[in-house]
Amino acid sequence: MKHEVVKGKSRSSWFSAARLVLVATLVVVPLDFGADETWGWTSLLLMALVLLVLWTIGTIQEAKPRIVWSPFYIPAVFFLLLGMMQFFTQRTLNPTSTREAVLKLTTDVILFFVVIQLFSVASIKAWRSFGLAVSLFASSLSLFSIVQFLSGDGMIYWAVNSSQGAFGPYFNRDHYAGLMEMLIPLAAAYVLSRPEGHPIRTMLSFAVLLPVVSLLLAGSRGGLISFLAEVLVFGAIIVQYVPGQARRGVATAAGLGVTVAGALFFWIAPRTITGRLATVANLKHRDEVGVADRLQISRDSLRIFRDFPWFGTGMGSFETVYPQYQSEVTDEIIDHAHNDYAEALAEAGLVGGILILTSLVTFFALAFRNLNERLKHERGWMQLGATLGCCGLLVHSLVDFNLHMPANAAWFAVCAALASMPLGSLVGVEGQSSPGDTKDDQRKRKGSPIDVAIEGAVDSLDRRGSGFGRGASCLDAEGRRRRPDRDREPDCGLR
Repeated sequence: MKHEVVKGKSRSSWFSAARLVLVATLVVVPLDFGADETWGWTSLLLMALVLLVLWTIGTIQEAKPRIVWSPFYIPAVFFLLLGMMQFFTQRTLNPTSTREAVLKLTTDVILFFVVIQLFSVASIKAWRSFGLAVSLFASSLSLFSIVQFLSGDGMIYWAVNSSQGAFGPYFNRDHYAGLMEMLIPLAAAYVLSRPEGHPIRTMLSFAVLLPVVSLLLAGSRGGLISFLAEVLVFGAIIVQYVPGQARRGVATAAGLGVTVAGALFFWIAPRTITGRLATVANLKHRDEVGVADRLQISRDSLRIFRDFPWFGTGMGSFETVYPQYQSEVTDEIIDHAHNDYAEALAEAGLVGGILILTSLVTFFALAFRNLNERLKHERGWMQLGATLGCCGLLVHSLVDFNLHMPANAAWFAVCAALASMPLGSLVGVEGQSSPGDTKDDQRKRKGSPIDVAIEGAVDSLDRRGSGFGRGASCLDAEGRRRRPDRDREPDCGLR
């Protein structure tokens, strides 16, 4: 029996270590210029493999190994097999680029799979730790990016030469905006899921305001439209699924946050940025790829699809193929279609298009199902934040190629995994008892020393701010106030 207890703790330690490595990887990869360089995305692939190994070891040590199923596995695996088929059967016009695309896709598939497995067995404290880490990372990266922007030297890290379109650690302002489109909803969901009057909720509100300001300062029109789309979807969900009293609190907090962020933006933004955002509806822009240019590239991409209808020209081959179909002469190298959907049709053909459509339908079906039940739990709000992040990037993908930036694609895979994770898979997770548990089982579920060290800090903040009678209580089924159990996940959603 003693051996079983040690085994349970060891298993939990492997899972906790994997979650630590995951968070560290997600924090580092955007700092490496979005991991766009070869050594950047190969390092990301290696870290994904490390995560897979850590999870595998922990799973092997389980008495009853369990793999959480997701309908996403089917189209993801088939899309990966499509890329491999293109490479090994020479159905690609650029084998080197196709091989690179397949390796990047493998990274994202691994991340998607491992995140579902790790967080389906994670305690609510582990989810809170992840939410806190995302909030701190978003605010820190935003603060750095704002300071770097206001310094006005146009260099990344004040050392690397860049074009005028760079922002933060990215050479392309649109890619920075794409990252913020995923971080902002995750951070906001975590902050709003904290009880009213909670000190961490007040402090981390700053963690949401700074990313919003930095997104606006980046001057990405696609980022602005995508962020507004996220706000509209969030508003519709709040109106439809949140009860009246809580709805007013959320609306007040969201409205105040947007107002403060907007005021701060207009206070520090130079006229060049406000003027740039004011041209969001213009079709032509000088010295850059405008909306009309992007639409033309998308139409040219569809001509490629017409000539290679079934399996496309090969993943990653767009830059090689496009000059033969380019309708407008330019000195610039067009390496992407500025529309991820059109580029996917050109490179993967009808087969790839069907798999992508299947994935989108599956995502929306899973991410928006049972919202009434999801929003009764803190995890449900974190999942909603991940869902909004995916929606924002999917909108942005209509006019850009964020999903071809390895760091953003990795974050998207993580958000998609969290958003589509079934609520039922979160029953009997680490640190929570299940029906029929023995005392030894309950001791095993307490978690590893890693969990205790990290989650204890989050829990201490919860205990400081969840003082009873200060707005932290929940509503019971009859609308009366009741005191939450600090050791369990509240089932009342936002308070």
